[in-house]
Amino acid sequence: MSEQKLQPTPAQTVGPFYGYAMPFEKDNQLLAPGLPGSICLQGTVRDGAGERIPDALLEIWQADSAGNIPQQAGSLMRDGYTFTGWGRTAVDGAGNYTFTTVNPGATEEGSAPFISLLIFGRGLTNKLHTRIYLPEDEEALARDRLLSSVPPERRSTLIAEREPDGGLRFDIVLQGEHETVFLSYPGA
Repeated sequence: MSEQKLQPTPAQTVGPFYGYAMPFEKDNQLLAPGLPGSICLQGTVRDGAGERIPDALLEIWQADSAGNIPQQAGSLMRDGYTFTGWGRTAVDGAGNYTFTTVNPGATEEGSAPFISLLIFGRGLTNKLHTRIYLPEDEEALARDRLLSSVPPERRSTLIAEREPDGGLRFDIVLQGEHETVFLSYPGA
């Protein structure tokens, strides 16, 4: 019996086959639109040349408005009134996305409220992690440990813009001059 030396296979991208296995009803609604406290989180995903990416998939994870992380099971079963803390959506053909959610509260003392965001897409061999911070509380943003660890000139890529209707706009740039800051997690 001869010894075989195994060769690693090349990495594969994580899409774009989401339409077959991942969509479910109301996937981008962490809370039903129009309920008290609901807001629209929207934006565009672009590549390094500024071109819109038409086939990315985004997931968000967040605390509720009081800073509590939802613990109830069944976040795939949207009942129309329970805040689930988790959502998923595919971008449209022009690279736009939208979620219905709430403004998150801070989950711990000394941190600024944020929404965790995962990005999956063509050409990515692994998902990308980032955060979406709320823009209003400048003191909380200044003392947030993670945000403070980012070079000052790059922090704005993690802070959403407040829309006139109270919603949030967060555009994502995958590479280049205005690249969104992406985070690395051990084992992720």
